Amino acid sequence: MSKFRRRAGGAGFIELVLPRACAGCGKVGERLCRQCRKLLAQPPRRIAPKADVLAPVYACGAYGGPHREVILEMKERNNRAIRPYIAAVLRAAVETLQVRGEFSHRLTLVPAPTRARSARLRGGDPITQLCTASGFPTWQAVRLASAMPDQSGLNRDDRLHNVRGNVQLVRPVPRGAEVVVVDDVITTGATLAATVDTLTYAGADVAGCVVLAAA
Repeated sequence: MSKFRRRAGGAGFIELVLPRACAGCGKVGERLCRQCRKLLAQPPRRIAPKADVLAPVYACGAYGGPHREVILEMKERNNRAIRPYIAAVLRAAVETLQVRGEFSHRLTLVPAPTRARSARLRGGDPITQLCTASGFPTWQAVRLASAMPDQSGLNRDDRLHNVRGNVQLVRPVPRGAEVVVVDDVITTGATLAATVDTLTYAGADVAGCVVLAAA
């Protein structure tokens, strides 16, 4: 028996014992069921963050239901198989905004900054991987300072104070590129605000931000 057939047989056995479940609702049968795909495919809408983000922010949905579950599967449960599906959601959202005239066709996606340690634990930064898999040009331009305290449990004002000055430029965005910052969840918008400020100060043309969900 070939290695391929042994692996295929092993995978079939695993799915028999542990059936594949939808990452959005838990329904057995598909990685992402038709109903969850339909909910995730809703057009992005502009939102008003609590923080003063100096660029328009668009959310693909509210942080609940399948939006919340696929993000948790991707980040906290290390479900890498779901990432291509979420990348397709991101691509559809950006294309919709291009059609609506919000973004041009010379855009470059810039993943929101993350902690190096978190990225290592997750087998790479999920947001960077989503941006790359979306098919749009992607440029890692920013990172979080390693000494920045954790945001968990902080209120709006503390989050703004915490992240200010801790988003660092890794490398300038190529000249002529229109930047769209991408993140998974927005709560206060503090990280996006600091990211847009850092990129703009470095001379980047920031057209807007796209998030998978708004909390």
